[in-house]
Amino acid sequence: MLKKYSTVILALLLPLQIALLQLLKYSTQFVEQWYSLGLYPWIGKISRTLWGWVPFSVGDIFYVLIVILAIRWLYKNVRRLKFEPAKVILEIMANVSVVYFMFYFLWGFNYYRQPLHTSLEIGNDYTTEELISTTKRLIAKSNEMHRQLGYPDSVKIDIIRDQKEVFKSTENSFQNLGEVYPTLALEHRSIKKSTWSLGLTYMGYSGYLNPFSGEAQVNGLIKTHKFPVVSCHEQAHQLGYAKENEANFIATLATLKNDDPYIQYTGYIFALRYCVNEVSRRDSATYDQLLTTINPGILESYKEMREFWDSYNSPFEDFSKGFYNLFLKANNQPQGIATYSYMVALVVNYFEDRAF
Repeated sequence: MLKKYSTVILALLLPLQIALLQLLKYSTQFVEQWYSLGLYPWIGKISRTLWGWVPFSVGDIFYVLIVILAIRWLYKNVRRLKFEPAKVILEIMANVSVVYFMFYFLWGFNYYRQPLHTSLEIGNDYTTEELISTTKRLIAKSNEMHRQLGYPDSVKIDIIRDQKEVFKSTENSFQNLGEVYPTLALEHRSIKKSTWSLGLTYMGYSGYLNPFSGEAQVNGLIKTHKFPVVSCHEQAHQLGYAKENEANFIATLATLKNDDPYIQYTGYIFALRYCVNEVSRRDSATYDQLLTTINPGILESYKEMREFWDSYNSPFEDFSKGFYNLFLKANNQPQGIATYSYMVALVVNYFEDRAF
């Protein structure tokens, strides 16, 4: 009898949770103060301390167990749908309700925190002229660093750090970044190559954060200039920055703050790619002119990244990206995956009065 009532209560809590979550869209300051900067940092530290030392992905094993248990449950209960459909639906809702709560409690509420530009106290709008000016500065700095690393302008810089070495090096990124912005300091590391890197690649993803274990997962097949940036991006999610564009910007800052010139270089050409692409959308003539000023070796790095993803292109990627796009829109990101302009706005406004 007790189990029956608990199932009904949990099932009824699901629509209530969904309704309450919508209210958080209008309470970003509350979420920022009490969850993102209050409760969540403790949750994150505990998760990373518990599982960070394990050499393999605990979260990936958790997902496998969930799938196995779900298949087992369906196998045992599918026939009940014919005779007691209401009871089966309630049980499904009850289980979804628990997972739904755990997802948002352990990490997901961060989707409803204040925008990053507010906490960093910078603007979130820019003119085409400001965009072009910042892009030209990024081109000059990227070309300069390309030469400082000892490569001719026409030569692509291959990844010159072992992936484990990159993981270790990013600790320095967040230490230095934390000296400028204390809330961006990351303690208790938990970053690993994903067990499912091949599957991630076919789905078109560079990495992900497991919200249940707090582990940052990086696609181990990415052996290009993007690997350091992706590593910092997933650790930005660990800091509680759920939105992709904000994690991209934090990854940019983290790589630029690293003591290793190579890690810095990957951050500069990452930010440059975003800005150049935005210029192409606003002013195609200027875009064509700017391309001629970028070292051919840098353009070859971009080409290498495109060819990498093209070689794994599949219909499953379109499905997974479509699903993820809907998920983001349901979680306070109305533009879904297409949020490039905000990343560029953060870059332009942050560097407007700062030297590279």
